Amino acid sequence: MEIELFIPCFIDQLYPDTGFNLVKVLEKLDIDVHYNSKQTCCGQMAFNSGHWDEARELGEKFINNFDTGRVIVGPSASCTSMVRNHYPKLFHNSSLHNKFNNVKKNIFEISDFLVNELNVTDLGASFPHKVTVHDSCSAKREYGLTHEVRTLLSKVKNIEIVEMEESDTCCGFGGTFSVKHESISTSMTERKVNNALATGAEYIVSTESSCLLNIESYIKKHKLPIKTIHIIDILASGWEL
Repeated sequence: MEIELFIPCFIDQLYPDTGFNLVKVLEKLDIDVHYNSKQTCCGQMAFNSGHWDEARELGEKFINNFDTGRVIVGPSASCTSMVRNHYPKLFHNSSLHNKFNNVKKNIFEISDFLVNELNVTDLGASFPHKVTVHDSCSAKREYGLTHEVRTLLSKVKNIEIVEMEESDTCCGFGGTFSVKHESISTSMTERKVNNALATGAEYIVSTESSCLLNIESYIKKHKLPIKTIHIIDILASGWEL
């Protein structure tokens, strides 16, 4: 099987190891990974801020870069949801209508792709830590993830999964929301982190590097005894044991 690798901005610029771990996971499954080095942003930030002309420009580049007919896999439900759910507002009945539809039907967030498309739940990973899951707004409400993250985590050896209260409430990031409404955002992040701390977990796990960046910033500022980690980094752990 061949796939196109989609690496979102946050991972490309701030969490490159997560991108490399995604390749590691896919290649473990004997998938031939293609990476188009010309890819850039999907346009989500511009779109959510109301700058639809700029989002359309980025979206056009994205469509042309990924219109190969191959499945597209990325480690972000928010970015893949942008393509699936918001590109229609930018490209419906446009000159890119058919190309967009081809891309839309082929793009998947990684946990959805593993569990629901490949029927793979056990990658042989080992992660001897206690974790709790942050269900991001975009992953649950826009993309539609439900059980996938917990299904994958349940097969990881030596892991302990504990549920926090309000696991599916917003962490306070919301793209530019955290900039425009800093005080509200900070209060939401504080509540999220306190709920995670109450579980005794060592790590907060999510599908979204942007959420993790926001949460991690609060944790580091207040020197709190908990860390953040992307689901992919867990799935790529412990194979050497």
